Amino acid sequence: MRSCNPGLVVPALQAIGPRAILQDDNAPPHRSAAVNTFIQQARVNRMLWPANSPDLNPIDHMWDELCRRVQQHHPPPANLGQLLKWLQQEWNGVPRAFICNLIHSMRQRCVECLAHNGGHTRY
Repeated sequence: MRSCNPGLVVPALQAIGPRAILQDDNAPPHRSAAVNTFIQQARVNRMLWPANSPDLNPIDHMWDELCRRVQQHHPPPANLGQLLKWLQQEWNGVPRAFICNLIHSMRQRCVECLAHNGGHTRY
């Protein structure tokens, strides 16, 4: 839920159905009293997450890839409009195989996290 508005997340989860589960990484903004109240009132199921666990969310790897791709543009963006254009262009240019690999790695991420008792993993 990186910088995500819970007002946008809840309808997306509700569209998935009653078995949808919200995953976040226990970052302080995600666990604030206001967000907790909002999530409870919306009756969203939230995944239990250890306080000091590794961040297993594959979207962070996607953000890293996107950042690397945008940083290859020279000179840097002249304004926010240009940055947005480059972000959209690069997002659309990320190979499908990269995205599929992130998705398919989730099982192994969880297995490795459990094997290390929630400690450091290669992810």
